[in-house]
Amino acid sequence: MDDVIQIDDQWYYAAGSQKTDSRNQVLKQGDTFAVLDLLGDISRTGLGEQGVYHLGTRHLSHWELLINDRRPMLLNSTMKEDNSVLMVELTTPDIHEGDRLVLPKGQLHASRSIIIEGAILYENLRLTNYSNAPLVFEIKYHYAADFFDIFEVRGNHRSRRGSVLPVEVNSDSALLKYRGLDQIERSTEIDVQGKEQTVSDKEANIRIQLQPGESDTLRTIVACQNDQIPVTKRSHQQAIQQVSTFIDQFNLERTCIETSNEQFNDWINRSTSDLMMLTSETPHGPYPYAGVPWFSTPFGRDGIITALQTLWIHPQLSKGVLNFLAATQATELDSVAESEPGKIFHEIREGEMAALGEIPFRRYYGTVDATPLFVILAAHYYWRTGDLEFLEKIWTNIKRAIAWIDSYGDPDRDGFLEYMRQNEDGLKQQGWKDSDDSVFHADGKNAEGAIALSEVQGYVYAAKNRAADLAEIFGEKEWANQLRAESVDLKKKFNERFWVDAIGTFAIALDGDKNPCAVKNSNAGHLLYSGIVEEQYVKRLAETLMDEDTFNGWGIRTISRGELRYNPMSYHNGSIWPHDTALCAAGLSRYGYQSECTRLLAGMFDVSCFLEWHRLPELFCGFDRINGHAPTLYPVACAPQAWAAGSVFMLLQSCLGLKFYSHLSEIRFENPMLPPAIQWISIKNLRMGEATIDCTLRRHPRDVGMNVDRKEGNVKIVLVS
Repeated sequence: MDDVIQIDDQWYYAAGSQKTDSRNQVLKQGDTFAVLDLLGDISRTGLGEQGVYHLGTRHLSHWELLINDRRPMLLNSTMKEDNSVLMVELTTPDIHEGDRLVLPKGQLHASRSIIIEGAILYENLRLTNYSNAPLVFEIKYHYAADFFDIFEVRGNHRSRRGSVLPVEVNSDSALLKYRGLDQIERSTEIDVQGKEQTVSDKEANIRIQLQPGESDTLRTIVACQNDQIPVTKRSHQQAIQQVSTFIDQFNLERTCIETSNEQFNDWINRSTSDLMMLTSETPHGPYPYAGVPWFSTPFGRDGIITALQTLWIHPQLSKGVLNFLAATQATELDSVAESEPGKIFHEIREGEMAALGEIPFRRYYGTVDATPLFVILAAHYYWRTGDLEFLEKIWTNIKRAIAWIDSYGDPDRDGFLEYMRQNEDGLKQQGWKDSDDSVFHADGKNAEGAIALSEVQGYVYAAKNRAADLAEIFGEKEWANQLRAESVDLKKKFNERFWVDAIGTFAIALDGDKNPCAVKNSNAGHLLYSGIVEEQYVKRLAETLMDEDTFNGWGIRTISRGELRYNPMSYHNGSIWPHDTALCAAGLSRYGYQSECTRLLAGMFDVSCFLEWHRLPELFCGFDRINGHAPTLYPVACAPQAWAAGSVFMLLQSCLGLKFYSHLSEIRFENPMLPPAIQWISIKNLRMGEATIDCTLRRHPRDVGMNVDRKEGNVKIVLVS
């Protein structure tokens, strides 16, 4: 390790070291994920986020493969297209003992195959001698487990921690243990299977002898466990089979998309694989965890928006999200958790700090928008699938959500849904832009008091309209009429109070004194999506969203250039979030702005072409686009991230004007358009009830035509151009 230098307690890497490449590889399955470097190691580089995590705790903080005490040389590091297996190809430099060359470079091939299944990381290390002489060498794994809570890894300081217990060492395994202040004992078992080996509390050594052309495989498992949840160990091949079965089921249920552009197909395939990886099976069905590394847990808003984005290709995911949210809907008042009857949660955490209340997020309800979004998703799920039986199951939960909006969500009874955190440890801002500084006035001052966000009023408007539709189905016509009357009143009041003519858009919020925060913002695009915008403002709003201060050629800035707090490097005040841009596109499509939708889709496609693996991150910086140059990345953005992965599907649906009317057994394409990069798009296995269609849409000089390639069952396909 002569390219690593330690000075006091700091480590430094030589500029030529391959460790200076800070790119990560990510594996996830269920409640366990790993962030590894390109060699498959957990090293001391990057932002310190590398590790193997289980239920909010880092169970492995160091994992390094050495050959004769030297790091191998990287040949290739590739993730299987479905994100299930990491393959790393390695060899060695010339390795000497004194003046004697004991291992010539390029003679030994080492191939690491790494997979996560059922809270266990499995690694197969296959070693092959390609020289003409026997090779004798030593494989060494260095390991350590700090058992940090994910919030400690993110930088939260704890005044005291639990106890690291003595390591239990056997001939072929080491058990690293920690007893938390929550009295749960967490452990990491490292099991090494070799012919000649020694194991200690910090490393495993395996002596290998290979004849010319001979291969040998070492098998290692890293099992994350606690004293409450047992794990089941499998073979490496069995683990691969288990993960493959889940992926096959996921693919069986979804709609498949292919286009004339191979790079666009790569973006679709990567997004699909990321969604599969981030989706965890829960007792209530599949749920997309928000993102790796910091948000690999259920989030209410993120899960709902991801479900809305992907509803047209994978409605079973939406069903799982709705079922999970209904099962965890708040039933009691708790100011620490910010729960109120009928409210939908913000996030759920399983780590030690959450269990102890050091952070309020064990089951935290501090979000203002997840509850109306829950109602919107339920209605869209029904129109997409016609699944009345499931809708009936959650109908009480939908009614409770509306009741929360009208009571706890509107304490001053002014008709607007608003929030103010209930304790100092909770989130100050509780919309999707939840940074402390994200809601402000044109002069840069913070908005104070109870905040009524603009897009949230749009969500309420849509939720009440959709709930009214559902109420009629269930024979509650009087309540349906009441909901529609309330939505009409809200629309009128909202447009009067929030529209700011001087900036050509809606205020981002009203503060506690009902003064508008008159700054140009991306949230206005969500208003188009909800349908709350009166016709007289639509054209001006669309122009504002697409002007050069807001749309930078890649996507929609969260805050427009020129505002006092505009900062393209900020989290929420000038950056670009793919999901936000996709919602803006869906809003523009609702009002017939298909050309603008194709510009947004084209911009995000261009972003994907510049990024490794075509993986859109959670967000990126909002600097002006420069021809021939990549967008500037945000350094700590989650990647993969669920609603970033889902963005391509909402963008496509918006461009195609694709709508579903299950009660009419009808699928409609209204004024579809395709961007210049796509000549045709093929959609296969598009289902509605028992019916299935395959179709192809092709771009012509003046319009988009469609061929129905296969149709089975009772469904009507309508093309409106």
